[in-house]
Amino acid sequence: MRVVVFCGGVGAARLLDGIVRVVDDPTEVTAICNVSDDLQWHGLHISPDIDTVIYSLAHREGKFGWGLEGDTNVALEELRLLSGDEWFTVGDGDLATHIWRSEQLRSGATLSEVTTALATARGIKARLIPVTNDKHPTIVITENGELMFQDYFVRRHAEDSVIGFRFPGAESAQPAPGVVEAIDGADLLVIAPSNPFVSIDPLLAISSVRNAVLKSAAPCVAISPIIGGKAVKGPAADMLRSLGHETSALGVARIYNNLIDTFVIDKIDAQLTAEIERLGIDAIVLDTMMRDHKGRTRLASELLAVAIP
Repeated sequence: MRVVVFCGGVGAARLLDGIVRVVDDPTEVTAICNVSDDLQWHGLHISPDIDTVIYSLAHREGKFGWGLEGDTNVALEELRLLSGDEWFTVGDGDLATHIWRSEQLRSGATLSEVTTALATARGIKARLIPVTNDKHPTIVITENGELMFQDYFVRRHAEDSVIGFRFPGAESAQPAPGVVEAIDGADLLVIAPSNPFVSIDPLLAISSVRNAVLKSAAPCVAISPIIGGKAVKGPAADMLRSLGHETSALGVARIYNNLIDTFVIDKIDAQLTAEIERLGIDAIVLDTMMRDHKGRTRLASELLAVAIP
């Protein structure tokens, strides 16, 4: 079964890991990864969402879901001593990925090519593709002005009230090779339990990607990142609230209306089933919490069992 997963953030990486574990052929799983939170750090190109996926599939992710397991911060502490303003955390082992990626990009390789090489080096069989090889940043519009995503999220700890977003590169950005083809050939499209505004919207902001999803004959299923009115991780709930949406799984379902066929909600939110189905979306109730590797495989198995009639 050819499965395409739209990925951004820790929840997406965990679900993808579960899917890869339970399918018969992991090479038929394609992850289309967000690149709109990429940044330049001391001359290095960092792709946080891609790296989170790679480290998770390689079973090397850190305890918070990002970075490398057991990594140290000696270089970072030395930089903090020198500059006094090191707000972005990069571990010592993690540096190897960023150094090698940056060298390859400077030599003329595309982000797609580098991502494939990094995944292959760690024994990953699933196909990982950045949504685009072009610059495609997320600009967060807040009551205190416009901020690059990492400034908003890491440097300012997501404390600014969000009133909108801009994707200035979306109009000119082209899908990376294989993105549209993977969607066209999929048996199942999965929107991971990611922040709809800063993980999924950047993927769909590229018109040819959105159009491919809309035209696909494959079932499209999304998993709610909101459980019991709260985000499992990150600022999704605060963004829903500040942008005028209902802070619930139903609020997310309304955002995805006309895009998806099925919406998976947690058992805590089972009472929302009827309202979601009134939108014309099938609602499926599962235990969507992925507390450990067993939780990832359980959710993936249940998801695949109900997603395709």
